[in-house]
Amino acid sequence: MNMTVNTGVFHAIWSAGLVVKFTLLLLCGASVVSWALIIDKRRQFLQAARANEPFLESFWKATSLDVIFQQVQTNSQSPLARIFKTGYVELQKLATARQNPGSDDKPAGPPLLSGIDNLQRSLNKAIDQEISALEDRLTILATIGSTGPFIGLFGTVWGIMSSFQQIGITGTANLAVVAPGISEALIATAIGLAAAIPAVVFYNHFLTHLKKQELILTTFSSDFLNIAKRNFFRDK
Repeated sequence: MNMTVNTGVFHAIWSAGLVVKFTLLLLCGASVVSWALIIDKRRQFLQAARANEPFLESFWKATSLDVIFQQVQTNSQSPLARIFKTGYVELQKLATARQNPGSDDKPAGPPLLSGIDNLQRSLNKAIDQEISALEDRLTILATIGSTGPFIGLFGTVWGIMSSFQQIGITGTANLAVVAPGISEALIATAIGLAAAIPAVVFYNHFLTHLKKQELILTTFSSDFLNIAKRNFFRDK
């Protein structure tokens, strides 16, 4: 007697046990979250890179920091512009402190070296904030990439266990008995890999871009600090 065994993907998912169905649902949810994060982070990195280019061009062409500061509001999407704004505001605070000495006619405020340190700390803090914003939620991709295969493996083991249980119940190991459990086991493995592989690939991709952005921000901060030293913190 011939028995027709339906090994289609949808049939295997529909006929899977409750545990395997929950595992597949969890993996599908992780995959949706992963792709949503991938799309959002890609947009964020592209937006930052595109906004930095015109700001850098205008920064090196400008004749004064005041002119650049007036243009910052039109380029608020640029991390470099936000770092410049932080440094400029700190410079203004230091200049105000030394121009208002109080009752003494001599310049007040901290020594010049302390002023440089304050400016550098402000720039470093701004860089940390920008890197933190770009790095935000990347750990979710790393988590999905590292746990996805193991969650799929759990579904695989459970599906194989179901096949062995059916063999024990029926006392036979023909295809009609073992095929449903093996099918749901292989599907769990496939969906686990499908959720994990894009997460790992794009996590590494974004990590590379994050390091490039950090280098760009650090280099700009050093350039800004050197300009400030030459023009505002000359030794008397």
